[in-house]
Amino acid sequence: MSVNVRTKELANGRLSLYLDFYPPIKGANGKFTRREFLKRYNFKRPVNDVEKLLNRENILYADTIRLQREKEILNEQDGIFNSTKKKKDFIEYFETLCEKKKESHGNYGNWLSTLQHLKAYTGGKCQMGDLTEEFCNNFKDYLLNANKLKTVKGKRLSQNSAASYFNKFRCAIKEAFYARLLIENPSLRANRIRQKENKKDFLTKEELQRLAKTDCDLPALKTAALFSAFTGLRWSDIKSLTWGEIQKTDNIYFLHITQKKTKDVIMHPIKEKAVKMLGERGNPVEKVFEGLKYSDSNNDKLKRWVLAAGIHKKITLHNFRHTYATLLLNNGVDFFTVSKMVGHINPSSTLGYLKALTETKVNASNQIDIDL
Repeated sequence: MSVNVRTKELANGRLSLYLDFYPPIKGANGKFTRREFLKRYNFKRPVNDVEKLLNRENILYADTIRLQREKEILNEQDGIFNSTKKKKDFIEYFETLCEKKKESHGNYGNWLSTLQHLKAYTGGKCQMGDLTEEFCNNFKDYLLNANKLKTVKGKRLSQNSAASYFNKFRCAIKEAFYARLLIENPSLRANRIRQKENKKDFLTKEELQRLAKTDCDLPALKTAALFSAFTGLRWSDIKSLTWGEIQKTDNIYFLHITQKKTKDVIMHPIKEKAVKMLGERGNPVEKVFEGLKYSDSNNDKLKRWVLAAGIHKKITLHNFRHTYATLLLNNGVDFFTVSKMVGHINPSSTLGYLKALTETKVNASNQIDIDL
């Protein structure tokens, strides 16, 4: 590896100073190059002391940059941070993370909303070197006072939405740090946004019974919602569930899946009735709920189905998962078992369900039963 100071004669007779790299190095734009122009110009034939002094200063500056680049290249080879990465586009990097979430179905909507707010806050321009503790705190303040983008003008984000978006932003910074695009993680010193505890609505056993007997405009949506109430699966896991992930051993059905959110592999026992409600079994690689999407149209169908069953609660698809956890606790299943059953990494995530209990704890999970 060598780095040398070179000059290139320009049309006006001046000499442009540049660094010559051998072998080529990867520039800030990700492309390989042999040259880095220094934006310093020498007189080809200096005619006075001022011009001679300027030439010497330019050569000294070029040699200083040459030594710095040599150090950075050696550090890069040793796995040490290269300061030229400060110029890498953080917005572009965040977009690549969004695309990965889209492919894995991992909270893509939240990541995309975070990206939109990040672009709004920065004007679409943000380099890695701009990410400081002050930047993180200022972006946090922006989210706490931001209007919702596109759909609902004039309304501020809820504190929980702001907290969710700020967590995605922090996660992206952490990924960049692990990828050695940042010399430190500035978000570690930035205070988090505290999430407000929301009421976790759930359905009673009697309400589930009514829903099971009520027609829905989209039968697959009804089946998926009730399946979530039987299993506690997240919507992202239900959408991607394949027939091969529903297995049977010693007359016991169970799900063998990798959770989309946590990436944990789980073996989750389920009732035979939950399997039978899915209908005829397909090929192992086929999705159980092929074509079922999360959309405003399907959310409207869900609301109409719930109202048609005479239920006047604000129920979303996620509330069926809440229902599963709450009824397990209500029927005497211990707290830590429920935490494992719903796939919580941190048992404290399960605490919210305890406050929703109103009935006496009596039996375990098999007490959750409805006629289909």
